[in-house]
Amino acid sequence: MKDLYEELRPRAFAIAYRMLGSVSEAEDVVQEGLLRLHRAVESGEKISSPAAYLATVVSRLAIDELRSARARRESYVGEWLPEPLLSTGEEDDPAQQAEIADSLSLAFLVLLESLSPEQRATFLLREVFDYPYEEIAEIVGRSPDATRQLAVRARRRVEEGRPRFEASRAEREELADRFFAAAQEGDLEALESLLAADVELHGDGGGKAPALAQAVYGRERVARTLSAWLHAGAARIRGVWLRRTQVNGQPGAVFFTADGQVISVVALGITEGQISSVSSIVNPDKLRHVGPVADLYALLRRPGLERD
Repeated sequence: MKDLYEELRPRAFAIAYRMLGSVSEAEDVVQEGLLRLHRAVESGEKISSPAAYLATVVSRLAIDELRSARARRESYVGEWLPEPLLSTGEEDDPAQQAEIADSLSLAFLVLLESLSPEQRATFLLREVFDYPYEEIAEIVGRSPDATRQLAVRARRRVEEGRPRFEASRAEREELADRFFAAAQEGDLEALESLLAADVELHGDGGGKAPALAQAVYGRERVARTLSAWLHAGAARIRGVWLRRTQVNGQPGAVFFTADGQVISVVALGITEGQISSVSSIVNPDKLRHVGPVADLYALLRRPGLERD
C-alpha cells in the first residue's frame, strides 16, 4: 500500500496546492487525506478508486482550510502572495510545462483568490484536472446542475483576468537571464528596457521582512524601485548570490546570502517578449521549505559593507 500512497501523493498535492496557494498547508491536507484513506482501507471499506477517494477527501479538506485561511488573509500585513513552488522544469515535457505555466503561476493563483472556495474547487477540478461534473458535485455538495453554474461563473471571472504566457519557454528563460544579469550589474537602462510599459511589481513580507506596502506599477517606477532594493541590499549584505530556477512554472530565481541562507524568491511574468510582472516573496514563513531563511531585518540593520 505504501507504493500506492506515494503514487497518489503528487496528484493530490497538485489539487491541494492550487486550492490553497501554500506548500505547507497543501502537504498537511494531503497527509490527512492519505491517513483517512489508510484508515478506510484498514477498516475494510470498499473503495473502488483510491485516487478518486483521495481527491474527494483532499478537495473537501482544502475547501474547509480555505475558508479559515481567508479570515487570516484579511488581517495579513501587506500584499499576500502564494508560497513559491520551485522546480528546474527539466523533468517536464512541453505539454506538462504548458499546463504548469497556465494553472500554477503566482498571478493565476492570486486570481483564484477572487473565487469562493466552492467555485475554486469546481473550476480547478473541471478545467485543470478534467473531473466530470457528477464527481465534482459530490465533492462540493451541490447538484450537477448547480455545479455547472458554479463552473460557468468561475470560468467567466477567471477568463477576464487570466494571465497569458505566449512566449516559448526558451524565450522566457533568455529574457529572464537578461533581467537578472541587469539587476545584478545595477544596469538601470538595461533593466528598464526589458520591462513592459504596464509592468507590475509585487512584494510579500507578511510583516516579518521588509517588503512593499502595496504593488508598484509602470516601467520607470518599477525599474527604480528594483534598483533601490538592490543598492540597499548590496550596501549591507555581504555576498548576495542567486540561483536561477522555475517558480510556479515561470522563470525566477532564489537569492541567498554568502552562507546559504535564503533571502527571497523572485518570479517573473513574461508576456509578448517583455516582463509584465515581478513578484518577490521575502516572508520567511513562506520560504522555509526552500532552505534556511535569513533574518532580513537583522541583515539590513548592519552597517554598510562592501560586496564580495
